[in-house]
Amino acid sequence: MKIIKKRNFIIISIMLFVSIVLSACSNYNFKPTIEYQIEDFKMIDHRGETVTLDSLKGQPWIAMFIFTNCNTICQPMTLNMSIVQEKLKEKGLEDYKIVGFSVDPARDTPEVLSKYLKFFTVPDESKWHLLTGYDQKFIEQFALKSFKTLVKMPEDGDQVIHGSSFYLVDENGVAVKLYTGYSEEENSGQAVPYDEIAIDMETLINNMKKN
Repeated sequence: MKIIKKRNFIIISIMLFVSIVLSACSNYNFKPTIEYQIEDFKMIDHRGETVTLDSLKGQPWIAMFIFTNCNTICQPMTLNMSIVQEKLKEKGLEDYKIVGFSVDPARDTPEVLSKYLKFFTVPDESKWHLLTGYDQKFIEQFALKSFKTLVKMPEDGDQVIHGSSFYLVDENGVAVKLYTGYSEEENSGQAVPYDEIAIDMETLINNMKKN
């Protein structure tokens, strides 16, 4: 009899814990930390397809700035973005895009970008748009005006200066939150917040469907 009571107590405790966790998740309140209106653009992705701000509207998307000739953070950032997508896949999310703006458009043709992405195991390549089709001056001004981040081709060398953040952009084309996109300290407070990004994306998608 005592064993049955103890078992029932354990089951009830587990059910209560699960209920609290689910309630906390359902009551998660997404709070934007930035509000950057993305400027209109017309670019070409790694499949040779035209991508505009208007074509991305209607779904939230995650953005980053990279280039294929990068010898430091770009490959780790792209790998980290593929991990983010794995988290999104685990949640069963479909209504989103992943956008990578090349900061070296003269070198990064659609063919080069397509070959670059094939080096990574991405859960769903159809959600990705690695963008090019503009000049260096444009991407430097676009990054600064739309994402408040520096992009600069140095006078000497070919390693473009750029940031390592990931940006969450809502379905209206407004960047609402930024995250660490690269970190050498994965077990610290500076680690890439894969789960946080996935939860924020899920929340944006759910809120979008309610409205």
